[in-house]
Amino acid sequence: MGSKKKSKPSRSKKKPKTSADQALALDYVRAWAHPAPPRPEPSAADADDFLPAQVARGGGGDVLFELHSHSNHSDGFLSPSALVERAHRNGVKVLALTDHDTMAGIPEAVSAASKFGVRIIPGVEISALYNPREVAGAGEPVHILAYYGMCGPSRPDEFYSMLLNIRDGRYLRAKNMLAKLNRLKVPIKWEHLTKISGEGVAPGRLHVARAMVEAGYVENVRQAFNKYLGDEGPAYARGTEPFAENVVQLIANTGGISALAHPWSLKNPDAIIRSLKGAGLNGMEVYRSDGKVDGFSELAEKYGLLKLGGSDFHGRGGKDESDIGTVKLAITTLCCFLKMARPIWSSAMKDILLKFAEEPSSENLRNMLKFGRLTNVDGFSPINAGIDVVNFCLSSWSSNDDMEDVELEEVRLKLAHYATER
Repeated sequence: MGSKKKSKPSRSKKKPKTSADQALALDYVRAWAHPAPPRPEPSAADADDFLPAQVARGGGGDVLFELHSHSNHSDGFLSPSALVERAHRNGVKVLALTDHDTMAGIPEAVSAASKFGVRIIPGVEISALYNPREVAGAGEPVHILAYYGMCGPSRPDEFYSMLLNIRDGRYLRAKNMLAKLNRLKVPIKWEHLTKISGEGVAPGRLHVARAMVEAGYVENVRQAFNKYLGDEGPAYARGTEPFAENVVQLIANTGGISALAHPWSLKNPDAIIRSLKGAGLNGMEVYRSDGKVDGFSELAEKYGLLKLGGSDFHGRGGKDESDIGTVKLAITTLCCFLKMARPIWSSAMKDILLKFAEEPSSENLRNMLKFGRLTNVDGFSPINAGIDVVNFCLSSWSSNDDMEDVELEEVRLKLAHYATER
């Protein structure tokens, strides 16, 4: 009898099994990114104001976050609606709109996102200045990303006042840049610049660069920056940016998560990161569409910061720009981000609701819901037994899973107590 031949082991490569930690992280992120839409109360809003019914918890596949993008409310080319639509086409499930020094585009983005099942993280990229203080003239421009829950900053007056001051400074800065360009025999008219930036949008360097391209002084935006507008360029000018440490502290004090944007553009990243970490910085960008940037992952680990990243999409087109959604963060990274952010956002929600209990009004309710999915609050009583207003806000914020029942009950009791005293 002939001996049986031993079967050769299969050479087909099997995909590695997802680890238990990764599976749990994926489940956690999916549940937050695709919350089951709450059932609207009769007094709340029409069904159209809620996420599509097909967007349910636990959808298949990975969850793509885009944490750095711009619309035409700052120096981007696309409207918030067009930006959301492009993100959806590229598979983005969670989009942070982070315009420069303004959150004006968030309501439109939220409205558009409800049609596609995309979740919006209200964000902003804040222009700041790092200065060791003891060294005169040693300041360096720094950009800080801020991420908020759907209720927005918990101290909105203070936060929006800071952004307004920065935007006012951007107008002065743009005029100074045009004056320098004029002395360099590169005259740009103010009317030309404001036409490019758009009504109500504070002009930035990218707008100046576009004006230079249109006027024929440079071939493209990159050349405008390299020759004139870069940080060391002859037409560069500063605005009225706050100190970066103060920005980070204000983000922390208003219920936001802070992250250092594109640290690879800094002259002395280690010193700046160390200082901002001391002020309460939560994370920093480490990833770009071309992968992890050498050295910055190690810096994030050194200072215990979240490793984040995004495309920094502006929509200007061309080979120099990464498309939206091209930075694919690991699911464990997203899980760490949400586990840090959600308790902070939840605390901000609680603070905002409790402050509303102290001073309930239709105007305050509108301010609370400015980033929410529900926009029509006309006819809704600010105080209605202390219960409806809480459900109303949570339905708008898509964040009923971010507050514990005991916290919600505390808010309801205080609202109810106020209602009985009126």
